[in-house]
Formats: sequence, C-alpha cells, structure tokens
Amino acid sequence: MPAYRTAQGKNVDMSQLAARNEKVRAVGNMNVNARGDIIDSHNRVIKDNNKRVKNNHQKGVGEKPSVPRPQVPNNSVSAPIPAVADIEEELADHEKELFDDDEEIIKK
Repeated sequence: MPAYRTAQGKNVDMSQLAARNEKVRAVGNMNVNARGDIIDSHNRVIKDNNKRVKNNHQKGVGEKPSVPRPQVPNNSVSAPIPAVADIEEELADHEKELFDDDEEIIKK
C-alpha cells in the first residue's frame, strides 16, 4: 500500500499501520481481530484465520460422492421419434384447434 498524506501534511504508511494493528480487535460483532482470527473476550486467538479458510475450502472442494450414471446399451440407437398422431392425442382440446387452423392454411 502506498503512503498517504493527511490534510495536515503528515505522511501515513497504510501497510505499516495495518501490520502494526493486525492483532487488535476489529470493530463489529464478529469477535475477530484485524487479520480475521476468531478471538475470545480477552483477545486470545481461538481459531486462526488461515486454518479456518483452509477447512472451509476443503469442505467445498473435498471429494464428492460419485453418482452412478444410468447404463445405456451399446447397440441402442436413439429413441424412435413419436408420430404426429401420437403427439396430437396428448394435446388438450384447445391446442388441437390450433393445429386444425394450421392444416387449413397448408391445404390452401
């Protein structure tokens, strides 16, 4: 981080300021210090941030149970395409009317 100049003309090195205060309790309700370590009421580290992040990463990336894939016979060809008559039987009455209109247009 670069050094900044305050309104009063003083130089402030932000990286040095952050390094100096990384063990100080952070403002908020998470009970952590500036590094992200979980701390108790006496500012003692309970869980190190690096270990916590590593555990969460392992939970997300760890080995997942393999899901068996359905077996497809080797000699099978793609499923047969249903005939138009079969599809029309499945349609509701109002949908059949739409097809009737299309047939009239095609016949003309």
